[in-house]
Amino acid sequence: MRKRVYLETTVISYLTARPSRTLVGAAHQQLTIDWWEQRRHDFDLVVSELVLREAQAGDPDAAKRRLTILEGIPRLALSDEAIALAQEFIQNGLLPLKAADDGLHIAVATTFSVDYLLTWNCTHIANPELQAKLAEFLQQRGLFLPFICTPEELLGGQDREL
Repeated sequence: MRKRVYLETTVISYLTARPSRTLVGAAHQQLTIDWWEQRRHDFDLVVSELVLREAQAGDPDAAKRRLTILEGIPRLALSDEAIALAQEFIQNGLLPLKAADDGLHIAVATTFSVDYLLTWNCTHIANPELQAKLAEFLQQRGLFLPFICTPEELLGGQDREL
């Protein structure tokens, strides 16, 4: 059985954005494109209703590009369980209130037992210190924290040039 990957909105944004003028931004874009072209078919991709909502926001042309990429990718519901879990992250001081949607991405991926959560959000999602706290918190509740990583990490040992 193939592993499931939850695509957080930043991945879709980097995949469809105009070329970045910054070195780091351009590298993230290229790594995202490389993962999309080389590895996405190795996984079952999923997104949530939250990803769809976030992808619709902003510049209409950019939103259209994001929504086109999301067509056909199965969507996970924002279940009551996921919403309650995301609220617990905030109530227990694991995430600040301003990161409520980030917590909801994690909670959806957790409650649907997704294997990987793919993101470029290294502040409130792909943060090793936060992940350790979340993993302990979830383990106490009998839940599994998906492996949270960037497209670069999930490229694996693929030979690539930046």
